[in-house]
Amino acid sequence: MRQGPGGRPEGNVTRGTTNPNRLRRMDRWIAAALGPALRHSAAPPAAVDLGYGAAPWTAVELLERLRRVRADVRLFGVEIDEARVAAALPYAGPGLDFVRGGFELPLPDGRRPLLIRAANVLRQYAEDEVPAAWARLCGRLAPDGLLVEGTCDEIGRRHAWVALDAAGPRTLTLAARLGSLTTPSELAERLPKALIHRNVPGEPIHALLRDLDRAWASAAPYAAFGPRQRWLRAVALLAADWPVADQARRHRQGELTVPWPAVAPLAGPLAGTATARPQDPAGAG
Repeated sequence: MRQGPGGRPEGNVTRGTTNPNRLRRMDRWIAAALGPALRHSAAPPAAVDLGYGAAPWTAVELLERLRRVRADVRLFGVEIDEARVAAALPYAGPGLDFVRGGFELPLPDGRRPLLIRAANVLRQYAEDEVPAAWARLCGRLAPDGLLVEGTCDEIGRRHAWVALDAAGPRTLTLAARLGSLTTPSELAERLPKALIHRNVPGEPIHALLRDLDRAWASAAPYAAFGPRQRWLRAVALLAADWPVADQARRHRQGELTVPWPAVAPLAGPLAGTATARPQDPAGAG
């Protein structure tokens, strides 16, 4: 994470890859998880799409989805690259603005957003740069705000993201178009930078994916009723050993959320970020 001379934006220019509807699974989860805070905000809430890329589709779509929860939400697309900001400006309008910036989030009047979404941003950073980026962004959140940071594939079939608040990481969510999965561990290639290098034997994230694969295999008879029913059964089996944090209505969307302490790294720059690790699941070591 860098800041150039003259107060240039903090961070590095990303590749900018983007596609319409790429982040729909993440947006759907955000709208549900952040819904109460959006609805109860005394002032019109602000949200940020950080590093939206070479085209503004994801920012436009995020605003549309948040407005289904709170009609007066205001969204800021934030990009380091000046050309990307200029290309997005024709899409600006009531409640939607585009500004040049990075991790410092140069929002008008110093306002603090209720949501910062950083999708496919930190993947291009080094693992040891993640803690500082998380801390910088979480420090800009409004009370009850969320940072949602993660990665997805090019057309949005497979996602993984971490949700954080001012105190640090709270949860990890895996989400997929279930018909595209052969085994759930295929999601490993989309783990956020905080975890992708920790998918090795002995680390909790490796144990989670291993046990999810085993549950998926055990749920094979349910495949006759479709991949959704197989997934629901696999998650139910997994929940016998892991602290699954969400409810069946989220599982039906192809999601699985676990508390961060269950998967926090045991080694590397983010070791120790779980302050209250649940009891290790069976076989996690």
